[in-house]
Amino acid sequence: MIRWIVTDLDGTLVGRDLAMVPAGRDALRRFLAAGGEVVIATGRMEQSALRYYEELGLTGAAILYNGARTVDLGTGTVLRSRHLPPDAWKALLDLFGRLPEGVYPVAFSGGEALAVHDVPELRDYARRDGITLRDPGDWSALPPGEVIKCMLIGDPLPDLDIPGTITVRSEATYLEVLPEGATKGAALRELAASRGVPLEQIAAVGDNPNDIDMITTAGLGAAVGDGHPQVRAVADIVVGACADGAVADVVKLALGSYT
Repeated sequence: MIRWIVTDLDGTLVGRDLAMVPAGRDALRRFLAAGGEVVIATGRMEQSALRYYEELGLTGAAILYNGARTVDLGTGTVLRSRHLPPDAWKALLDLFGRLPEGVYPVAFSGGEALAVHDVPELRDYARRDGITLRDPGDWSALPPGEVIKCMLIGDPLPDLDIPGTITVRSEATYLEVLPEGATKGAALRELAASRGVPLEQIAAVGDNPNDIDMITTAGLGAAVGDGHPQVRAVADIVVGACADGAVADVVKLALGSYT
């Protein structure tokens, strides 16, 4: 029996119009009504994920920041949190002055998204995620050890190898720098263990390489049909395209396990 469905947002449950695909949204509501649980797992921060959480009527945990933080968005309780090591943040500060033209950093700390550039690429990112970017004035003013993650947005994105971190591509022009061990899969394993839910009773669905660890962790890993080839290659099943109701396909399989 599939007890949980864990779903990515952008490109999986959420379409290009930034709204949940109706077929997927309605199917998840049926799954909830049947007694299942739904967990959102996204690179987004609290402010950005909350509207989807509330639209689905969820009451439990959400995996945020690509696994660096797990939060009960209903109460604001932080269930799991990871931060970039101070030395890693210092290395990133040094990198910021040497980034290729057209690549811009965003840092996340204290519940805020921070950026020093006012450029179309970052304005589009903020619009898409429904957040406000605050200018910290001076990056070095951020307390070391309190930065959850950093994103580099633009093209061409550099190759990074910073001790104490991992990097994932969440979009073609988004490179995310996360604390080592902060993945959607790691967060899912910890959350499932805390709730006593066997991984084989969990289905997970996503579309980009940042979803691979989550998909391979779950008992049933599903790739969105128009998602990244690397994701389709490792998934147990490939479902429809995002716009065609990829998540609804997963729900159909999960509800079949109840009969």
